[in-house]
Amino acid sequence: MKYRKLGASDLEVSEISLGSWLTFGVGVEADKARACVDRAFDLGINFIDTANVYGRGAAESFLGEALKDRPRDSYVLATKVFGQMSDTDQGLSRAQILKQIDASLQRLKTDYVDLYQCHRYDVNTPLEETMAALTEVVKAGKARWIGFSEWSPEQIEASFKVAGAERFISSQPQYSLLYRRPEKKVIPISAANGVSQIVWSPLAQGVLSGKYAPGAAPPAGSRAASDSMGGPMKSWLEPHILEAVAKLKPLAAEAGCTMSQFALAWVLREPNVASAIVGASRPDQLDDNAAASGLKVDPALFARAEAIVAEVRRETAR
Repeated sequence: MKYRKLGASDLEVSEISLGSWLTFGVGVEADKARACVDRAFDLGINFIDTANVYGRGAAESFLGEALKDRPRDSYVLATKVFGQMSDTDQGLSRAQILKQIDASLQRLKTDYVDLYQCHRYDVNTPLEETMAALTEVVKAGKARWIGFSEWSPEQIEASFKVAGAERFISSQPQYSLLYRRPEKKVIPISAANGVSQIVWSPLAQGVLSGKYAPGAAPPAGSRAASDSMGGPMKSWLEPHILEAVAKLKPLAAEAGCTMSQFALAWVLREPNVASAIVGASRPDQLDDNAAASGLKVDPALFARAEAIVAEVRRETAR
């Protein structure tokens, strides 16, 4: 496993990180989820990402139990705030941030998180209030660093202008061969301001693993076949997308790697990407994904892949 510095922080994070959206505490049984966490550590994955809203606390609670006997300095732990936790609890107001960080720490069974991220931008709270509250959290020792997820370029730039506030060191956007929107503005702005990307869905919800064939039912046991985990990926299973992805298989074979490794290595070719978040319901999936770290692929193969998926890529001007 290779490691990269996370923005302007002192954190060194594994190029492949373990995520918990839809899986831990929700879609994957506890013993299988625990096996995935244990295997992640065996593979050198030191970066674990979650959020308070995942299962409305269930993912954090699972991780609190799974990590409680491990030395706290043996892993980098990130969580998020913004999502709806109850009928009255949501957003990035000072009251919510201070309430939710304490609740997250209690579930995670730790005194601090290494990275506290704004899960989305809160249009109902002044940015200055949000930044001041995040700064309070850092000064109180409850989070070491702060980040954001899916903020617009304008929102990111505005955050840097808030006087006296802690500065963000990470951005968590969706990014993959099939979704390249951050390249236009978010990555350049981030790179110029000491912010690294921690990308989610680098495999486009598993579609870039090549396991889903056009016109065929999803394989048994796959995320797409799961009632609890398959919903968010339905739009990726359109025939024209699957047909384009199928054309990538010879390129991965030429590179001497699996489809998943090829897609992850493509994401990691970008210097501003510190880590690619992967989900797992079985330990062997992590074995495959972790092998993408440090993988050398001929840039010409990546260029051919980009050309193949150009017509089915999703992105907007942002």
